[in-house]
Amino acid sequence: MKRKAIAVIMSAALLAAAAVGCGKGNDTSVTNEAAAADETAETQDGTDEAAAADGSAEADAGQEDADAEQGADAAGESDAEQAASADDGQTSESVEVRIGSLKGPTSIGLVYLMDQAEKGEASGNYTFQMAASADELLPQVLSEDLDIVLVPANVASVLYNKTQGGVSVIDINTLGVLYVVTADSSIRSMADLKGRTVYLTGKGTTPDYVLQYLLKENGLSTDDVTLEYKSEATEVAAVLAETPDAVGVLPQPFVTAACAQNKDLSVALDLTEEWAAVQGEGGSSLVTGVTVVSNSFLETHPDAVDLFLDEHRASTEYANEHVEETAELVAAAGIIEKAEVAAKAMPACNITYIDGADMKTALEGYLQVLCEQDAASVGGGLPGGDFYYQR
Repeated sequence: MKRKAIAVIMSAALLAAAAVGCGKGNDTSVTNEAAAADETAETQDGTDEAAAADGSAEADAGQEDADAEQGADAAGESDAEQAASADDGQTSESVEVRIGSLKGPTSIGLVYLMDQAEKGEASGNYTFQMAASADELLPQVLSEDLDIVLVPANVASVLYNKTQGGVSVIDINTLGVLYVVTADSSIRSMADLKGRTVYLTGKGTTPDYVLQYLLKENGLSTDDVTLEYKSEATEVAAVLAETPDAVGVLPQPFVTAACAQNKDLSVALDLTEEWAAVQGEGGSSLVTGVTVVSNSFLETHPDAVDLFLDEHRASTEYANEHVEETAELVAAAGIIEKAEVAAKAMPACNITYIDGADMKTALEGYLQVLCEQDAASVGGGLPGGDFYYQR
């Protein structure tokens, strides 16, 4: 009950960070409340133990009680050992892995595995839940109702900090999906944005941080470029459709949809490529989505996690090699409404599978950039080295 209560309190603090997909984190009040709850429980436990000690010192009857308690403890230990033994008897194929993901590009590399699991053809035992926003998934991670989730990269860092290291990132599933879109053919570099107005979603969200970082690295600032914020990507697309020389930053699949509706629009800059250019060889990558596991599940079922990683890699490879077939699965899953739009958008969604040391290099540097602009965007500080799972 205590765990559930703390989970409810903590999940409320996380919702603000995840509401935009890659938004700001909150303060550390939840952590303090959880710590206070733990301290209260520990104090109560200490009181109970003291009372038990006083009672056991009363008389011979107390000694008999102590003997009985020792016997009960021994029986409890035996039961625990039997339970552990039974758990150890589970194979990585038989352990149920509960997976949550979002209706967006981060799930495209997962849909083939979802289809295989539904047909009974996957090696592992998986159940899947797909949500419209991270708000629906994070409370279930805190309450341990989900074992693995696919979430925005900065939300994973927020989750790590709020749970005091209770989760690990196991792979990167999506690199950058942000593009500069315009009908103005004169925009060919970041430098060409000087003196222009750029429309984008969400002040203080990942697109904002990424764009401002790239402007700075190219010798520009918000004094040189006016940033006009909209609430949703559809609003940015509407401005681009109505104003011929407007410049906007959009994520996939909105880029593909906007360009399909207005033949004058095209991609002027790929922000993933622009990020790579300023980072240089061996630098970090622009990261959109990562896969996170609860450490309690990882510690109990490491083989099941490793099996999932193998199947996630294979599913991602299938998505990149069989675009048309995967597009049908994407549409069926409700990630992108139409298969033809999905097929056009997928090559630009940067669906990937990166784990181990390469994952750490790519993600650690990306989170560092966000943290330098606003520490709250990653949960107040960078995750420790234990955040990065390497098998």
